[in-house]
Amino acid sequence: MYPTKFSIGALLLSLFLTGCGGAEEPTAVDAAQEAALADERGPNNGRLLRDGDFMLELTIFETGVPPEYRAWATVNGNPVAPTDVNLNVQLTRLGGIVDDIGFAPQGDVLRGDMVIYEPHSFSVNITATHAGTTHRWAYDSFEGRTMIEPGVREALGIATEIAGPAIIKESIPVYGRITANSEAISHVSARFDGRIDSVSASIGDHVTAGDRLAQVESNLSLTAFNVTAPISGVITERHAGSGEQTAGRELFTITDLSTVWADLAVFPSDLARVGVGSTVRISTALTEQPLEGTIAMLLPTVASNQAATARVVLDNPDGRLLPGTWVSAQIKVAEYEVPLAVRREGLQSFRDFTVVYAQIGDEFEVRMLEMGRQSDEWVEILGGLAPGTRYVTQNSYILKADVEKDGASHDH
Repeated sequence: MYPTKFSIGALLLSLFLTGCGGAEEPTAVDAAQEAALADERGPNNGRLLRDGDFMLELTIFETGVPPEYRAWATVNGNPVAPTDVNLNVQLTRLGGIVDDIGFAPQGDVLRGDMVIYEPHSFSVNITATHAGTTHRWAYDSFEGRTMIEPGVREALGIATEIAGPAIIKESIPVYGRITANSEAISHVSARFDGRIDSVSASIGDHVTAGDRLAQVESNLSLTAFNVTAPISGVITERHAGSGEQTAGRELFTITDLSTVWADLAVFPSDLARVGVGSTVRISTALTEQPLEGTIAMLLPTVASNQAATARVVLDNPDGRLLPGTWVSAQIKVAEYEVPLAVRREGLQSFRDFTVVYAQIGDEFEVRMLEMGRQSDEWVEILGGLAPGTRYVTQNSYILKADVEKDGASHDH
């Protein structure tokens, strides 16, 4: 008996809940004490750290400056001059990277000498010396971090790649429609006027060059002759009926649909970047996969909306591309090789940032990205992620959901 979708989903959920998370859960007492410590705030909205009569208020300050630590000390509630305190903070980040921060007096505050870069997720070790006595505190301040065991990752389809160089193909989105190739349309008339004795072709019929379309009796010679197809294609118009006079008019229109045109609207702001030979990727509901082509010509007139028409010739051997069908397309306008990029599918939002989830061992943590040029597949990374970092590409939303479940705290 095969498991139902519900049972498979329940199994994955169970694996996920048991396989995600950080270290061993603290006891209820430890958790309560840690929460109380984290919630105790000073007059500068910083975390209060107590050791006997000595108290330190520590905060990450980022008003008008890059994030940096600032601290104030008191003894028995009375301010201590910053010059009388020797303060050091060590931040141990995921992967064992340690930021060692010294402090110097500035007015009535101790100011850290290092920018606290994102994410603000680390184990904090603090050493403060005052009046010959050393005070120490340690706590974890994690955000955007989770743990997922290998078996759970495999079950949930979480895939990763190494961040590195990529080729970014920059494109502009356009829209248009499929039209018949007017250079492959034939308008058929009789050689001599006469009465139409019979008609052999109807609208929608596929004909081959040389096939009989109608038989006409000449008004002059009273002899019958055949009207034949000059090209192979589809009968798209018929104006011939038995017993009628030809009267010099067009009897049939044959359209060869073995090639069609995709006429794409390019607006003036993009026109300078588009030219004959530009590569185009066309999407239509008529085909499962996008179509590739190049711009064959830019028409010398513009439409009423001031858009120019870029024309792409498409092979249509099976006739699936029907004239009149609306399409969307991407016209490639540039190609760059960049030293560092990530796949667009791995991007997620976190607070006010766009992030990917970096993997270190079985732990995953957000990396806030400074992004550059983009394509459908790749995003250039200018900052926030080190080259060679393994990051999540597929199903990164699962990590986002787990992080949000635990709360995306941002402790200052």
